[in-house]
Amino acid sequence: MIRNRLDFRRLSKLIKIVSGFCLSELFDKRKEGFNNAFYSMKYQKINVISGWVFFAISLIVYVLTVEPTASFWDCGEFIATSFKLEVPHPPGAPFFLLIGRLFSFLAGGDLEQVAYWVNMVSVLSSAFTILFLFWSVTHLCRKFFVKPGEEDDQYKTILVMGAGAVAALAFTFSDSFWFSAVEAEVYGMSSFFTAFVFWAILKWENIEDESDANKWLIFIAYMMGLSIGVHLLNLVTIPALALIVYFKRYKEITATGIVATLGISAAILLTILIGVIPGLPSLAARFEIYFTNSFGAPFYTGIIVFLVLFISLLVFGLWYSVKMKMVNLNTLILGFMFILIGNASYTVVLVRSTFNPPIDENNPENILTYVSYLKREQYGDRPLFKGAHYNASPLKSVKGSTVYMKKGDRYVEKDFKMKYEYRDGDEVLFPRMYSSQPSHIQAYKQISGLPEGAKPKFTDHFGFLINHQLGKMYFRYFMWNFSGRESDEKDAWFEFIPITEQADDIKENKGRNIYFGLPLILGLLGMFFQYRKDPKNFAVTGLLFFLTGIALVLYLNSPPVEPRERDYIYTGSYYAFAIWIGIGVFALFEIISSFLKNKKTAAIVATLVGLIIPGIMGAENWDDHDRSDRYFSIEAAKNYLDSCAPNAILFTGGDNDTFPLWYVQEVENYRTDVRVIVLSYFNTDWYIDQMMRKAYESDPIPFTLTNDHYIQGGLNDAVFVSERTEKPINARSFLNAIKNNSKSLQFNAGLSNYNSTPSRSMFLGVDSASVANMGVVPGDMNIAKRINWSVKGRMLEKKDLAILDIIVTNNWKRPVYFNTTSLNQVNLTLDKYALQEGLTYRLLPVERRAADAGVNTDVMYDNLMNNFHWKGLDDESVYYSEDYRNFCLNHRASFGTLAENLIAEGDMGRAKEVLLHGLKVIPHKTIPYDNFNVAMIGSLLTVGANEEAKEIAEIMSKRAQSTLRYCQKNGITGRKRQINLYILIQMVRDFRIAGDNETALKFEEIINEFE
Repeated sequence: MIRNRLDFRRLSKLIKIVSGFCLSELFDKRKEGFNNAFYSMKYQKINVISGWVFFAISLIVYVLTVEPTASFWDCGEFIATSFKLEVPHPPGAPFFLLIGRLFSFLAGGDLEQVAYWVNMVSVLSSAFTILFLFWSVTHLCRKFFVKPGEEDDQYKTILVMGAGAVAALAFTFSDSFWFSAVEAEVYGMSSFFTAFVFWAILKWENIEDESDANKWLIFIAYMMGLSIGVHLLNLVTIPALALIVYFKRYKEITATGIVATLGISAAILLTILIGVIPGLPSLAARFEIYFTNSFGAPFYTGIIVFLVLFISLLVFGLWYSVKMKMVNLNTLILGFMFILIGNASYTVVLVRSTFNPPIDENNPENILTYVSYLKREQYGDRPLFKGAHYNASPLKSVKGSTVYMKKGDRYVEKDFKMKYEYRDGDEVLFPRMYSSQPSHIQAYKQISGLPEGAKPKFTDHFGFLINHQLGKMYFRYFMWNFSGRESDEKDAWFEFIPITEQADDIKENKGRNIYFGLPLILGLLGMFFQYRKDPKNFAVTGLLFFLTGIALVLYLNSPPVEPRERDYIYTGSYYAFAIWIGIGVFALFEIISSFLKNKKTAAIVATLVGLIIPGIMGAENWDDHDRSDRYFSIEAAKNYLDSCAPNAILFTGGDNDTFPLWYVQEVENYRTDVRVIVLSYFNTDWYIDQMMRKAYESDPIPFTLTNDHYIQGGLNDAVFVSERTEKPINARSFLNAIKNNSKSLQFNAGLSNYNSTPSRSMFLGVDSASVANMGVVPGDMNIAKRINWSVKGRMLEKKDLAILDIIVTNNWKRPVYFNTTSLNQVNLTLDKYALQEGLTYRLLPVERRAADAGVNTDVMYDNLMNNFHWKGLDDESVYYSEDYRNFCLNHRASFGTLAENLIAEGDMGRAKEVLLHGLKVIPHKTIPYDNFNVAMIGSLLTVGANEEAKEIAEIMSKRAQSTLRYCQKNGITGRKRQINLYILIQMVRDFRIAGDNETALKFEEIINEFE
C-alpha cells in the first residue's frame, strides 16, 4: 500500500506500462513458445528491457518505503532550501536543490506533500542507479564471457542477465543505499552520477569511431560537472575511469603506463577539487581585491577582468587546438569547459544569497564569502599528511592569510587565519589523532590505551587508523551491508549468523538483520573470478572499490566521536562490491556445471541460487527500511515550537534539533512567529547579522551591540574572564562599556586584542512590576528583583555574549526559550531561571528554591495534554529508528517530570491523567519502555495506577534479567550491566515505598542472581 501518496491506480498504471512493454516482447504470439521467443530476441533488446525491469522493481520498492515527510538530520534543511531555493550548509548542493524545486511543484500547492515529492528525487535517482548498475555488470560480464564474433548461446545470455539481476537486487536491498534512497539527502543522486559515469565510460569503451568516442568523453565531463552541484564523491571515480581509457588506447599494458595513468588522473582530480571548485573563485577574488584596492576600481571590476581573461584563454586554446589539429588537446579543453558548465549550478548560491532568504548559511553573497562557503571554512581543517597530535602545545601563534571584507569603497582586513608553531616531536607525519576537543581526547585515550600526558607515536596513529577509522568506521559498515547488522543502535556491531544468547532488546530490534554472510561470500567469489578471467576490469572495479572506501577513510580522517553513524558516505564502495556480487553468479556456474553438464540448466540454477541472496537481504531489511507513515520527526518539531509562547525566541543546540523546525516553518508555514536560533551558528558574525533582520512574523531580535561589535576578528570573538574583582558586575553596564569601546576592558593577547570581563559574576536588575503585568510567572513563585549568574570556564564565546545581549536588551518583552541541548551549551549559569513549559525551558526572573524542579505545571500540562501532536505514534506497524526513539524519549521524560511536580503540588488527579496519557500516546508497542518509564513507576504507584506500574515493571525486569544474563555470560562488567542493575534496584525501592513487598521481593531475587 502506498498510503496517501501513490494510489493503486497510479501503481497499477506503472506496472501495466512496464509489464506490458516486456510481455509484448517476450510473449509474442507470432513466435513459437516462450523459450523460442526469448532467445530469438537480440541480446541488446534483452539487456535494455531487463535493465528497465530492474529499474521498475527498485522504483516500486523505494516508492513503497519512502518517508512521507522530512526525517531527521539534513533532510529537513534540504527540503526547505529546495522548496524556496535558499542556501544550505557549505558547500551546498545547488543542482540537487534545483531538481528538488522542480519536484516540489508536483505537490500541487499541498504544503504537507512537498517533503514527499522532494524525497522522490532520491527515490528516482536511486532507481536509475540500479538501472545503470545492471547495464554496467552485464557489459563487464559479456566482455569476458562472450568472445568478439561469437554468437550468444542461450546459457550465456541467461548468465549475463542473471549476474546483472543479482547485482542490481543486492544493491537495491543493501542497508546503506536503501537508507539514502528514501529520504531527501544528496547521496541517492550522488550514487546515480557515480553509476551513470561508470556505465558511460564502459559504453565509450565499445565505440570505435574516435569522433563519437570523444563526444562521450565530453558528455561524461559535463555529468561530472553537474555532480559537483550534488556532492564531490563522484569525482573520486576519475582514476578508475582513467584506467579504462588507458586499457583501450594502449595495446601493450605496462606497470609504468598504469602508474603514469594513475598519476595523471590524480592530477586531474586535484585540479578539479582544488584548482576548479574553490581555486577559480579564489583567483577571481584576488583579482577583485587587487583592482579595487590598488587601482581604486569599482567593485566587481576585478571579477569581470578575470572572467574576460579566463574565457579568452579557453577560446584561444580551442582555436589553437583546431588550427593545429590537436584532437586530444581539443577534447581536453572541451571537457574542462563542460565541467565548468555543469558546475555553473553554483551560481544559484550567489544569486539566492543576495536576496537574504531566512536560511542563508555563511551568507555567500559576494566573491569573498562565496569562496569561504566553497572551502567549508566554518568546519575547520583536518590534517592529512602532517600535523600536531591531540595533546601538543603550540609554542606560539603566527598570522596566516588575511580575511577581507567589503567596507566603503574598498576591501579591508577583517581577520586573519591563525597558524601555530610546535615543538619538535609534536608534529608527526600522517596524523590520525589530532583533535583537541575534550570528548575527542578522552576517546583517543580510550581507543589507543595511552596514559594521561603520553604523546602518541606514529604506531599509535597507525593503530587508531586500523582499529577505529578503518575497523569501526568502515569495515563495520561494510559488514552491515553484506554480512548482517546486530541492531539499529549506535555503535552496533555486525553479525554473520544469529547469536542465540543475545539479550532480548537486541533480539527484538527490527534493525537486526542477518544475511549469514552470503552477500559477502558471493562478492568475494565474484572478485576472485573477475581477477582470473578479466584482470584489466578487475583493476578498474578494485580501484573504484578502494577509492570510494578505504581511500575516502584516509582522506576524511574522521574524529573518534561522530553524532551519528556515517555508513552512507561509503555507498560508492558498496556499489563496486555489488558488481562483484553479480559476477559471483559466474563462480556459482563454474561450481554447478562441474556436476550439471547441461550448461543451460546450470546457468538457470546458478542464477536462481544467486537470487536467493538479495531475496534474503530484502526480507531482512524491509521492516527497518520501510519509512511509510512515519511522521514523528515533524510532529516533534511542531511540539518544540508549540512549547513556546507567541513571538518567542528559541535557542537550539545543533543540526538535528533545528532542521526539522526549519522545515515546518519554511515549508508548512507552521509557527513562523518563533525565531529559531542555532547555537552552533551563533558564534559567527553572519548569523548574528541575520538575526537582526525580520523573518516572516518574527520581528528582528533585540540587540544592544551592533554588527561591528560581532564582526569576525573583532574584540568580541572571545571575552576572557579576568577576575579583577569578586564582586558581581552589572550586565547592562558591561554591555554599554563594550558598545562604547571602553579601553579598560581590552587587553592584548599576542596577535590580537580582546575584551574581557572584570568579574566572573554578573547581575541584571528586574522591573518586577512590569514582569508581574505580563502574567508569565507562576503564582506560587516570586519575581526576583535581580537575577544573578556566573561565567563558566575561561571565557564568554561570541554566542554567550550575544545571548547575554539579548537577555539584557529584550528585558523580558519577548519570551526566551532553550531546548535541553542548548541550555547545556551556554557558558552562563542560567539554569536556575529556566522553567520547563513542555519540551523547552523558558527564561524567567523567578526566585527558586534549590530543590525546586523548575516547572510551570499549568502551561506544561496544557501543552502536553492539549497542544502536542502524536500522528502515527500509536501505529505498531511503523518502524522507529534509534533517532526517532530518542526524540520520543524526550517527550516521555516530559510526562514523568510534569507528573512528579503535580504530585509535589498535591494534584494527584492531574498527575494520574498525565501519566496515563503519556502511556497512551507513546505506547510500548511502538516505542518500547525505557529508563524514563522506570522512573514513572513510583509516580504511577503514588497516584493509584498500580496495574500500569506493574506492567512496566514486569516488562522492564524481564529485559533487565535477559541483558544481565548476557553480560554475565560474556564477562561484561561496564555501563550496560550497571544500568540494568540500577533499573531493578529502583523498582524494588518504589514497590517497597508503595507497600507492595511481594512484588519488590520478586525483583530482589533477580538482583541476587547477579550479585
